[in-house]
Amino acid sequence: MSSTPMSSIESALAAEAGTQVPAPPPPPPPLGQAGRVALPGRAPLLTRPGWAAFFVALLAVCALAPVLNLVVPDGSALHLSDYTVAVLGRIMCYAIAALAMDLIWGYTGILSLGHGLFFALGGYMMGMYLMRQIGLEGNYKSELPDFMVFLDWKELPWHWTFSGSFVLQMILVVALPGLLAFVFGYFAFRSRIKGVYFSIITQALTFAAMLLFFRNETGFGGNNGFTDFKRIVDIPIATPQMRMTLFVTTGLVLLGFFLFARWLVGSKFGRVLQAIRDAESRVMFSGYNPLRYKLTIWTLSAMMCGVAGALYVPQVGIINPTEMSPANSIEIAIWAAVGGRATLIGPIVGAFLVSGAKSWFTTVFPEYWLYFLGAMFILVTLYLPHGVVGLVRKLLARGKEERA
Repeated sequence: MSSTPMSSIESALAAEAGTQVPAPPPPPPPLGQAGRVALPGRAPLLTRPGWAAFFVALLAVCALAPVLNLVVPDGSALHLSDYTVAVLGRIMCYAIAALAMDLIWGYTGILSLGHGLFFALGGYMMGMYLMRQIGLEGNYKSELPDFMVFLDWKELPWHWTFSGSFVLQMILVVALPGLLAFVFGYFAFRSRIKGVYFSIITQALTFAAMLLFFRNETGFGGNNGFTDFKRIVDIPIATPQMRMTLFVTTGLVLLGFFLFARWLVGSKFGRVLQAIRDAESRVMFSGYNPLRYKLTIWTLSAMMCGVAGALYVPQVGIINPTEMSPANSIEIAIWAAVGGRATLIGPIVGAFLVSGAKSWFTTVFPEYWLYFLGAMFILVTLYLPHGVVGLVRKLLARGKEERA
């Protein structure tokens, strides 16, 4: 019996018959250990230009801003005013919330209109600690916060038990939004609620919480909330040094969360999240349980918002239930959309762009700010589906093609 391969025999016969043999199918993908398909290597956390930009931002936050604010005299053109430091610190808190939104919306495809609730919960946990730090310096010279004395409360309610400890309250800053998100997300994702229905439910949750916090008997200051803070970790909060410390801390947290998000979306976990975003049914048929992945990223995103809220309160000096308004949650989604979803850097850019414009417009044209915000969102939706960062990338790619 001839040892000629079957493919050679078929080729010879086809050549005699004057016909053409179709090309053989491509080889299967390479197999790794245990017969598994070898996945492509993981991309670096940041490219070389990316690392350069990261370290520039790090130096600007940790060195340049403190020098310009604390060392350069007030009359100098290079002086960074306290007002500017406060505005930039507040916007960096917004950027953390926008980054958290990008993880759940841009990379998982779940639009949340309730992230303002997690932001405010973190702020309230920090506010409770700051209210206890006032001590006898309040208007009523009591160990109780002023609003409790005004309402004739005799002792702290049970949920203020740990408010005197900085460490325990910081744990609650992360744990409370995470726990609420986990419980809510478990029942919502298990019931396979998605799309616009999930967005409406999250907005309803935020609105219900806002109404609850408006009530005086809940022990959160009612419609006035918490304000008139004096100290943090027994250090006066109104000093330039403390203001700059909070600014630097916020910048470091933002940069740290950015690196964490880059690592997360580049991992196998992140690839599954993107697969869920693009085709959840196929992910289920592939043997994955989307519930675990969606619940994990949903909880992580809420915890990041809680940290942002905790950093926001001491820099702004007040926290009240209006931070839970549905409009605030919608604004977080607008930051992500304007900057560019599924880019990580886009939501940060969007937060600076929109919030910076808001700070300017509300000063110069306060009655037209909402019209400007609505027009910006409509224009981005119609003409910039990938946001500002997507437009910049498109222009850079076009420039490379022209030079080539």
